[in-house]
Amino acid sequence: MSNKEYSTQAINSEDNFEKEAESALGEVMGDSEDVPTMAFAKELSSLNQAGGTEIGRRRRHNEDYFGIESRVFKEQTPQKSTIKGRGLYIVCDGMGGHSAGEVASAMAVEILQQYFQTHWQEEMPDAEIIRQGILLANEKIYEINQEKARADSGRMGTTLVMALVQDTQVAIAHVGDSRSYQINCYGDILQLTTDHEVGQREIAKGVSPEQAYRLSNAYQLTQALGPRPNRYVNPEIQYLDIQEDSLLLLCSDGLSDGNLLEDYGEGYLTPLLNSNANLEKGLLELIDFANEQHGHDNLTGVLVQLKIRTDLGSNYDTV
Repeated sequence: MSNKEYSTQAINSEDNFEKEAESALGEVMGDSEDVPTMAFAKELSSLNQAGGTEIGRRRRHNEDYFGIESRVFKEQTPQKSTIKGRGLYIVCDGMGGHSAGEVASAMAVEILQQYFQTHWQEEMPDAEIIRQGILLANEKIYEINQEKARADSGRMGTTLVMALVQDTQVAIAHVGDSRSYQINCYGDILQLTTDHEVGQREIAKGVSPEQAYRLSNAYQLTQALGPRPNRYVNPEIQYLDIQEDSLLLLCSDGLSDGNLLEDYGEGYLTPLLNSNANLEKGLLELIDFANEQHGHDNLTGVLVQLKIRTDLGSNYDTV
């Protein structure tokens, strides 16, 4: 089963646009201490993305699935030109064995893509709209489990990590242990999500990480889509306001296991912040490296590159 990918190449701007603009502004305004400091708004300069998946060295089939839908367009007036972008990015890691896990992960992606076609209008969807979409996916997969009378151990399910991008706004939602990371313009690799697993649940109760991960079931999921009804599913949803060039990575645990991104991500991911970077090539190199390091699971990642510039046509306030 092949992954769907719909993307439009964004219009790239020069990396030094913002620096030159701010320098020019300084020359015009002068260095006088009497001149008020203006806080200018930020706007999208370009939006690019790539996705990739690998079966791994120990699995016989790939239960991961990803989906990318994006569009970028340019608005232009005599005074200025503006880049507008919107993207829906999803990674799911299925479970339940051959013909089950891969069905659940593909279903979740397709249901959410269809859902947001009608529930994402002009504005970024609020948390409740996103939550209802995730619960819809859970309900549909759960219904199939019920129809086929699958026992608990044989129920198909999937994790989910999803990003909605609208210009400089980002919403991140997840269920399970598929993760989202942000790589900022300083090269910091920030984990945005917390795994829904027993170990993290115990840490939240006050147990030390060392003790929590000595438990035999420490990596057992506490949430997933499909195995249980909606009352047991509580997706975490957060919003980001991107003010600087950033890279988002959504991935299944096959890519993030063993602190691979924390230990090696800087060398593979930070260079992809460059406007001229080949995101697809860079992502596949990271997946190949992770496969060489462990390769015990399917490995899937989706990269989203957001380039940001200063909107000199407007300002939030003066200081």
